[in-house]
Amino acid sequence: MKIIFVVDDSAVNLIKAKQALEGHYDVFTMLSAAKMFALLERITPDLILMDIEMPEMDGFAALQKLREDELTARIPVIFLTAFSDEARESHGLELGAVDFIAKPFSVPIVLRRIANHLHVSDLIKKRTERIEQLQNNVVFVLADMIENRDKVTSGHVDRTSEYIKILIEGMQDHSLYTEEMNGWNKDMLVFSARLHDIGKISVSDLILNKPSKLTKEEFEIMKLHSQEGERIIQQIIARTGEGMFLRHAKYFAGYHHEHWDGKGYHRGLKGLDIPLQGRIMALVDVYDAITSERPYKEAFSHEYAVKVITEDSGKQFDPKIVDVFLAIKDKFKTVKDSKGI
Repeated sequence: MKIIFVVDDSAVNLIKAKQALEGHYDVFTMLSAAKMFALLERITPDLILMDIEMPEMDGFAALQKLREDELTARIPVIFLTAFSDEARESHGLELGAVDFIAKPFSVPIVLRRIANHLHVSDLIKKRTERIEQLQNNVVFVLADMIENRDKVTSGHVDRTSEYIKILIEGMQDHSLYTEEMNGWNKDMLVFSARLHDIGKISVSDLILNKPSKLTKEEFEIMKLHSQEGERIIQQIIARTGEGMFLRHAKYFAGYHHEHWDGKGYHRGLKGLDIPLQGRIMALVDVYDAITSERPYKEAFSHEYAVKVITEDSGKQFDPKIVDVFLAIKDKFKTVKDSKGI
């Protein structure tokens, strides 16, 4: 059964709405936008009916907050209002409302409009799922292309994806950078991280697969992959429109070699000026590099990687992220051991 939220500061209106919708939908009523957002942490409705005139946070402000969060941005919202004027309706539609229903409302009309919008929402959801599946397939193909060319770092994309998931979950559990991570879709984030080395597609095979340590000149060429990766993703954004998936991918690609102390590349950013995605990937990337075998080096132990990362806290790595890593480091080791590295 579809879930409907009804938000209104009038208990009488909530009772009327619940009586009208019960039997057709699973209905949750709440007296304020604050109560709605608290419930949204546990339940995602298929549609929200919301009053505009409410104390503390009115319907317009609540809708704007909904649209700013990836997890709630696509929930259709219908405004219930006793006031009807063109300017208010125009403003609501600009914010993303799908409809307005005047109070007192007709039950048959409300039921019909809800049914229509839920049907449209289902069609959009199916179309979005197809687009996301296509997007996922494209990412896998691109990531595989990079890995197939780069014989030196075989399996790097899969391992770093698992490490990033663990680290992000750890940061959430430790309430680190919660404001900056608010609204992040973890699965989308982890998937977009697979493109962090897409810029290597422009690096010569002779350098990419060199069986010995790179010369200084070769390393300078290799360093260009972060800049090139950002450029490639920016080109995709320019042609397809910017979305959160591509924005995350751009930050992972362009900033994962920046250092907390400003001595990284390609921009030489420092501290919090480095996007959070870059600071996360920086640690994950180094952990995998240390614990993986290369033609010019052996695979070092998990314990050695922990020692290096700890020593570089506040230098190469964000010290707060290092603190979380140290608290969950055994989960990294579990993944490392399961991959046989």
